[in-house]
Amino acid sequence: MSDTALEALGLSAGFGGREVLQDVSLTLKAGEILCLIGHNGAGKSTLLRVLFGLHRPSAGTLRVFGATPASYTPAALGAAGVALVPEGRGVFPDLTVDEIFGLALWSAGVPSSGQKERIEEVLEVLPRIREFRTRRAGTLSGGQQQMVSIGRALLTRPRVLLLDEPSIGLAPKLFQDLIRPIAALRQSRGMSILLVEQNVREAFAVSDRVLVMRSGRFIFEGAPAELDDHAKLMELF
Repeated sequence: MSDTALEALGLSAGFGGREVLQDVSLTLKAGEILCLIGHNGAGKSTLLRVLFGLHRPSAGTLRVFGATPASYTPAALGAAGVALVPEGRGVFPDLTVDEIFGLALWSAGVPSSGQKERIEEVLEVLPRIREFRTRRAGTLSGGQQQMVSIGRALLTRPRVLLLDEPSIGLAPKLFQDLIRPIAALRQSRGMSILLVEQNVREAFAVSDRVLVMRSGRFIFEGAPAELDDHAKLMELF
């Protein structure tokens, strides 16, 4: 198996004639947590949408564990082992947590005989979900909805997890309690994680490497410790 989980080469993408990503290339190593930061509008969410097949690039190529996906669609990227936790959670407010999980398992083509095992795997990582499995997602707190969104992604047993701003609307302590067990999946499952995050202190604590994006391009790559100097960090923004 390739030691590179996700490789993007020369990606460009935009909306309505406006270019958002400009010749972007990145490598996510197997078992690595890579943190992507940058100012609002830098192109971070667009990049994750392209990497999950929600937005087709105008140029560039993508490989997952050394193989080119069958197509640039969520179904093909999901089959290749990629999962996305979108910004804003994206849960169905009128469905219960169990119904959301059931829909995700059906969409992933998991047979009914294996669904209970998948759910138990998620509950081992995020045990607090047990407390509100029968509640409608619209009645849950922001932190609870985020757990559901992450749990839904983990049901597919991804090898690459794309996390888009998971701390939005969460207290720092709650985000810490949420990100630590997710980061631990690197050891227990060999999962690779691309984390887009503005809470740099907590994100850097679990990351191996940092990329900084500005105006659709990468302007810095290095270890989190290289950005311990707050003044240097602010210069990059």
